[in-house]
Amino acid sequence: MSLLSPVITIDGPTASGKGTVAHRVAKHLGYHYLDSGALYRLTALMAQNKGVALDDEPAIAALARALPCRFDHGHVLLEDVDVTDEVRAEAIGVAASKIAVLQEVRKALVDLQVSFRNTPGLVADGRDMGTVIFPDAQLKIFLTASAEARASRRYKQLIEKGISANMENLVKDLIERDARDSARTAAPLKPSPDAIILDTSEITAEQAVQNVLEWFAKTQKSA
Repeated sequence: MSLLSPVITIDGPTASGKGTVAHRVAKHLGYHYLDSGALYRLTALMAQNKGVALDDEPAIAALARALPCRFDHGHVLLEDVDVTDEVRAEAIGVAASKIAVLQEVRKALVDLQVSFRNTPGLVADGRDMGTVIFPDAQLKIFLTASAEARASRRYKQLIEKGISANMENLVKDLIERDARDSARTAAPLKPSPDAIILDTSEITAEQAVQNVLEWFAKTQKSA
C-alpha cells in the first residue's frame, strides 16, 4: 500500500467549474488544494511584470522555476502582493494558455506542483493533473461543459467584479483556447483513460461536489 497522501485530480477546460468544485471538495475533506492553472497564470503575470516576451521559452522557464508565489485562504500572492483578481483577468488567462504549450515551462512547474502533495491529502485541479502530474491519484475527474455554459459563467464572474465582458468574444476565446490546449504536444488537454467524465453544463457546483465526494468515498471503501 502506498504511503503517499491520497490525491483527487479534477481536470477540464477553462471555466468548466473545476476550480470551484476542487476548492469545495478540499475544504470538505480538510485536504490541501492546488490550483495548477494559477501557477501558469502567475508565471504569465510575472512575465508581463518583468517585460519578458511570451515566446521567450528559456526566460519564461527561468521565471517559473523561481516563482515567488503562495496560496493563502483563497488568496493568491505573487512576491507577497495579493494578485487574486489580477491573475484571473482574461488577458492573463490567454497568456497563460500560450506559455503552457512551452515544454521547458511545463517541466519547470512539475516539481512545484508535486510538492503540494502532503498529508492528509490533496485536491488538484488543472488540465493534466490526472494524466501527467499525479497519474497515481485515487480519484480522477474530468469536468466538461459546453462553451456557451462556460462563457455564461465567466461572463457573470467578470461582471460581478466590475470587469466589462462580451459573451460572443468569450465563447470565441474559449473555443480557441480549447483547440490550442487540446492540440499542444506537451500534456494536451484530455481525460485520463481512468477518469470519470462529469458534464457540468446542466448541474450546479454543489451537485458536482456531491458527486465527487460520493465517488471518492467509494474509492476509500475499496482501498
